[in-house]
Amino acid sequence: MAKPGAAAAAARAAAAAEAAAAAERLKRELRRLVMAIAADDGAGAGAGGVGAEAFDEAERALARLRELRFGGGNGGSRGTRSREEEGGGGHVAVPEHFLCPISSEIMRDPVVLASGQTYDRAFIQEWLNSGNRTCPQTQQVLSNTVLTPNHLVRSMISQWCVDHGISLPPLDNQYEGLVTRNDREEFNRLLDRISPSSTAVDKRQAIRDLRLLTKRNRSFRAVIGEKPDSISQLLSALSENRSPEVIEDIVTTILNLSIHDSNKKILGENPNVIPMLIDALYSGTMEARSNSAAALFTLSALDSNKLRIGELGAMRPLVDLLEDGTLTAKKDAASAIFNLCMAHENKARAVREGLIDVAVRSITDRTLVDELLAILALLSSDREAVEEIGEAGGVPLLLGIVRENSCKRSTENAAVVLFSMCMYDRSKLKEVGEDENLNGTLAWLAQNGTSRARRKAAGILEKLKKAMNMNNTHYSC
Repeated sequence: MAKPGAAAAAARAAAAAEAAAAAERLKRELRRLVMAIAADDGAGAGAGGVGAEAFDEAERALARLRELRFGGGNGGSRGTRSREEEGGGGHVAVPEHFLCPISSEIMRDPVVLASGQTYDRAFIQEWLNSGNRTCPQTQQVLSNTVLTPNHLVRSMISQWCVDHGISLPPLDNQYEGLVTRNDREEFNRLLDRISPSSTAVDKRQAIRDLRLLTKRNRSFRAVIGEKPDSISQLLSALSENRSPEVIEDIVTTILNLSIHDSNKKILGENPNVIPMLIDALYSGTMEARSNSAAALFTLSALDSNKLRIGELGAMRPLVDLLEDGTLTAKKDAASAIFNLCMAHENKARAVREGLIDVAVRSITDRTLVDELLAILALLSSDREAVEEIGEAGGVPLLLGIVRENSCKRSTENAAVVLFSMCMYDRSKLKEVGEDENLNGTLAWLAQNGTSRARRKAAGILEKLKKAMNMNNTHYSC
């Protein structure tokens, strides 16, 4: 006869196994719902969208998962545990910087975004995969989508959890882009349907299916890393069918694949990918042009791709899209141009292709002001760019932006450009001085701007003071 203690232990083990299995089912269901919501185009349930019920279902699944993982029936405090965790005999507050700004949960895999903010990898990756190109906290346009592990914060969280007797669930491998056998089989079936032996109708549908799957399924994007030659097979379909719809689908598929970090090098080194994207920038539909710019933006996270994209002539059509695209397309073009101009060689290309004139006119019209001022600030180390900004009426425009004081980042970038103009061109310094006598714009900025803006404003004021002293000395002789 089994001892009572052994029977109790066996029962507890069975209950734990059952709870673990239930939790795994709930995780799969929750993952399916989150991916469906992220992939939804906002059409609504009646037009193929996920509908409000998906959000309610996801909320219920999350509540059940929390109850399984942390226990329930105690007033709800143990069910959520996002701001408080149980340690020993009571509850302790979780340090604010241990919580992901998106999920409000303790971060399991903290990573740093280009904006300098730290997020849990799973949640910020989902944000980026949904097509967002800004930092959720600061709304800053990202210079790249690289996620850098924050080892210090991760170590601090681990130590804090040990000190308070808290065990975090293990990292979910689904977020690591692991490829399943089903993914491989489906990918191979689609490639077979794109082969020369397939009918035109079957090829067309296979390309469409590939676009949809790479949008909705994160792990499906990782398959390409195992079969890099499949990229050329996909692009070969353009030799038989160059309809606007096919070009748009292939461009969007490349965009979806480029979101996966390990694909950036594979796509960038393929001799046909970047030329195809540039060609689509010139002749594709507006959506194809916009998605092409977005793909170039994600690919340009790698320095080697920045140079290759610039060398192959992407700057001209990107500037054209910045000038005549829809608002979304203009934002994609601005993001791509900013990333490309982080490589010194591409700055001269941007100036040569007319970027300054387009940017100044757009800022004058108060279109994409923040994005374009960031680009001009990046270009302000190039003397030719600064001269063109001055010739296009940059001084009164930038001083006006500072006086509007709508965004501290914009006033900072305006100050950066003004500082460069005053360093390079004495006539612009005089123009700034005349405005300063009337409006005191820089004196205000030197007191109220960001630290960088204050330094730039103070630098200009100091140069104005020196210039005035030199003039007084000259007249006294």
